[in-house]
Amino acid sequence: MGWMADETGLGKCQANYVPLTPLSHLQRAATVFADHTAVVYGSHRATYKQYHARVSKLASALAGIGVMPGDVVTTLLPNTTAQIEASFGVPACGAVLNTVNTRLDVGTLIYILEHGEAKVVMVDSQFLSPVEAAITLMNGVAPKIIEVADPEAGFLASGRHPEYEDFISKCNDSYSWVMPSDEWESLALNYTSGTTGRPKGVVYHHRGAYLMTMGTPISWRMVLKPVFMAIVPLFHCNGWNHTWMMPLLGGTVVGCRDVSAKAIYDGIAEEGVSHFGGAPIVLNMIVNAKAQHRRNFDHEVEIFTAGAPPAPATLVGIEKLGFNVTQVYGLTETYGHVVECLWDSMGQFARGGSIRHQGAPRRGNANDGPYHSCRQHRYSNSNGWQNTGRDCHAW
Repeated sequence: MGWMADETGLGKCQANYVPLTPLSHLQRAATVFADHTAVVYGSHRATYKQYHARVSKLASALAGIGVMPGDVVTTLLPNTTAQIEASFGVPACGAVLNTVNTRLDVGTLIYILEHGEAKVVMVDSQFLSPVEAAITLMNGVAPKIIEVADPEAGFLASGRHPEYEDFISKCNDSYSWVMPSDEWESLALNYTSGTTGRPKGVVYHHRGAYLMTMGTPISWRMVLKPVFMAIVPLFHCNGWNHTWMMPLLGGTVVGCRDVSAKAIYDGIAEEGVSHFGGAPIVLNMIVNAKAQHRRNFDHEVEIFTAGAPPAPATLVGIEKLGFNVTQVYGLTETYGHVVECLWDSMGQFARGGSIRHQGAPRRGNANDGPYHSCRQHRYSNSNGWQNTGRDCHAW
């Protein structure tokens, strides 16, 4: 359909076709937005040129300890500098990023480390003990630990493992990134919450993540150089892909270790935060903030909220404070939010959401064996819909 009678010489080549990948956003931003602030966390501030250099050092360091393309690198980190940098640094050496929930018990950590076959684990000092316990008890080859200290938050390095800043400090900031030769190559391995059984392994490809980063700015009505606060943990659908998206727009990512009303208001007042995502509990936190934690600001702040719909009283209350809320919904299997609920002419959420087509992720079902032996997606026979096994949600 749509092919000309004679397509001679019109095939794909390096001059007219490049595999889609969100890695290209940061490579471009390092030049286009070189001197603009890219990452803020505590006293750490990095321009896009510096961000790209640190990411390159991480990729170089991982390759230097034997991480090969296709290997899995796991992180157990809050939304700090290292977690933000790992979003690009791990795939920049061709490895697959596996961001893991920091609240998991030792048994579940053992399962994920064994199932994902992690070669390296980057872990915050606060969460080091359960990871060490899991590695001691797991079967198979134990992953190498890279400890990420956070002295400003009171979490010092244990001295038992290489520390992140030392790990990347002497590495090559001109490291040549391993870009995908096929946009269907694996970018990230995520695990579902496991509320209905063992967590399921979900493999994201470069194409799907790239399309997600291109669709979100439209839904969120974004312009160049937004300031985004990373409230949604990057272990939830890679933070809904927002960290991969920000270099596209030359935006600033403001890290957030512990989510609180004070941290959010401070980010808005001091860093000019214009966008963030969060569950309805975050909205309630903002509405019910103590007076001493509130800050004045003079711009409207956009919020994506997902999960259970926020209460009408919460929506009314937060709007009065200078926030505009968009309700979204998605799954781990869909790279995060792919359905959005639009406001109608009466100021109410419209019943029908609008759906943006994204690249369909590949899913490895943990119950069927190792994820790499079951990447076939479970589609229905004829209509092309992905069958996730989840309950339907009525809007």
